[in-house]
Amino acid sequence: MRRYSAFAIAREAARHHLGWERAWRSPTPKAHYDVIIVGAGGHGLATAYYLGKNHGIRNVAVIEKGWLGGGNTGRNTTIIRSNYLQDPSAAIYEKARSLYETLSQDLNYNIMFSPRGVMMLAQTQHEIRGYQRTAHANALQGVATEFISPRRVKELCPIINIDGPRYPVLGALWQARGGTARHDAVAWGYARACSDMGMDIIQQTEVTGVRREGGRVVGVDTTKGYIGCGKLGIVVAGHSGVMAERAGFRLPIESVALQALVSEPIKPVMDVVVMANTVHGYMSQSDKGEMVIGGGADGFNNYTQRGSFHHVEETVRALVETFPIISRLKMLRWWGGIVDMTGDRSPIISKTPVEGIFVNCGWGTGGFKAIPGSGWAMAELMAKGHSPLAEEFSMTRFREGKFIDESVAAGVAH
Repeated sequence: MRRYSAFAIAREAARHHLGWERAWRSPTPKAHYDVIIVGAGGHGLATAYYLGKNHGIRNVAVIEKGWLGGGNTGRNTTIIRSNYLQDPSAAIYEKARSLYETLSQDLNYNIMFSPRGVMMLAQTQHEIRGYQRTAHANALQGVATEFISPRRVKELCPIINIDGPRYPVLGALWQARGGTARHDAVAWGYARACSDMGMDIIQQTEVTGVRREGGRVVGVDTTKGYIGCGKLGIVVAGHSGVMAERAGFRLPIESVALQALVSEPIKPVMDVVVMANTVHGYMSQSDKGEMVIGGGADGFNNYTQRGSFHHVEETVRALVETFPIISRLKMLRWWGGIVDMTGDRSPIISKTPVEGIFVNCGWGTGGFKAIPGSGWAMAELMAKGHSPLAEEFSMTRFREGKFIDESVAAGVAH
């Protein structure tokens, strides 16, 4: 596959862009693969990529019910950060953040990574104590964060109102190397690299059943027929519980909708990401000028992928006090994604009761930021049977009481 470069752009411009190759192949499924990954979102594609790059396993199929990146990967708000409290969380998210920094070069695909910085506002005395604690924990973990003053918050984000009558800004947890990336480009870049390694990306194909013999997986039934495999990875986000049931076991997760919206495009007014737990909302500005706005997940289990007026009103109403400028903007579009939530708000990267089946799920409302680290850990687990990054995220932790409580760090949807 040809490398993308400035010279390639100039060459194709001279011949009316008629020489570009397809970014990835659309092959007919083979009868058997060493590994099948169910789910062609960011986490599934990253798992396949690192299986090939790090472990030399390239007889891999990634099977997707819809279209590549059409689930949560294409429906999130692109925030990348690693300022989590618990050590296992900080380790895997920091691994992901560091991989994001060079991912464009690694994939030869511009993922538009923007380390613009992420601040989490402290608007109560309780939050001040909590974020100062997180800053100390991050220092011990080697994650660069700091607690900053209201004045510094205003310098970094001039449009913010730090003197709100209900929720004044009392400081913030600031991670300068956090930021955003283009969500579609992350999926496309991984897909192109996987296809270049000879892996098959099979779209518009639903896995309808999992076949086992003697307690071990031997293949999957799909809408395109039976496909055999040596190992199976389930990486389907909000539908993880459905796939686990088809494989013969249960997962301690629940699925809910997470909604977000964007405003009409405006000139650049904000070059950082701001999150506000107290008013339960977060905001950044996209490269197109849209204000990207989101809040918490729905309060009831559901599988919808559309927004609801009451949730939009609740989120925007909360943010207007902190960002008065948005009261004059029109909403351009809004949407929902299906997120899979665990009781401790931490993911599951684990072997399962069925030999040869591995599961990667439970990222809840903050999965995008973890894609490279998640794929790295899942690939290592599937290839070697063990991964230091994934060790604490086993599904058995719920039975053993070894929770990784990140309910505060993930408390505002990201």
